[in-house]
Amino acid sequence: MEIRNVIKSKVISDVNEIFDEIIQGGNPNKLCICNQCRMDVICYVLNRTPPHYIVSHRGASRAQIEGIEQQQNAADISTLVHEGLKRINHNIRPHSHPDEGNDETDSKLPLFYVPTIVGRIFNGNNFSPLSDVDVELLRDGELVKMKDGNWTNPCRLVSNIEGNYSFLPMPVKAYKADAHEIFQYTIRVSAPEFETLTHFLKIPVKSEVQQADFFIMDRTFKLPDLYMFPPGEAEKSGYLD
Repeated sequence: MEIRNVIKSKVISDVNEIFDEIIQGGNPNKLCICNQCRMDVICYVLNRTPPHYIVSHRGASRAQIEGIEQQQNAADISTLVHEGLKRINHNIRPHSHPDEGNDETDSKLPLFYVPTIVGRIFNGNNFSPLSDVDVELLRDGELVKMKDGNWTNPCRLVSNIEGNYSFLPMPVKAYKADAHEIFQYTIRVSAPEFETLTHFLKIPVKSEVQQADFFIMDRTFKLPDLYMFPPGEAEKSGYLD
């Protein structure tokens, strides 16, 4: 059984349509219309729009009969899209080139969609979240390429994210659909005042033909909290990764 939010589909469609219209019109207001801003606008609208869930094609038909468009009409969504675009362009966060890291893989081919990898890192002595350190995701000793420029590798921890890090690896080609593979990764964190932290993980993944959503919570692989210690302190504290 697959649960779908039909409002989400409509919001994504409307945002893409409005962004495409801006591009086709020559973007006279010089708005930032990169992929990251497009996703930021989608999130902005969805956070202000009531969801409507269905579990089948029959549910989609019923949704139309019940008048989803009356509950959240296109004009409301369009207004929110333009409002979000304006706000986001007034508060653009640093990011990479919009085409950097985009997945150019043919979505008709089977791919291993590795879930979003998330976790937290703390100071092992006082249990405070770490900041101003870089977290690396490695596979076979090399930095793993991210699906798009909104995720970076290394991931920089800053004070306002409370030790949280996340990675969204680039999908990997598979030889057939429904193939199973174990992906082995290493989390590595280095900081001058701490011993280098390494954590090994394995993620079982099944190959799919369809394009996976750009971020879905049930496709998240959550790691246990990790702790960093000054040299020699990990053994004294009884914590060994």
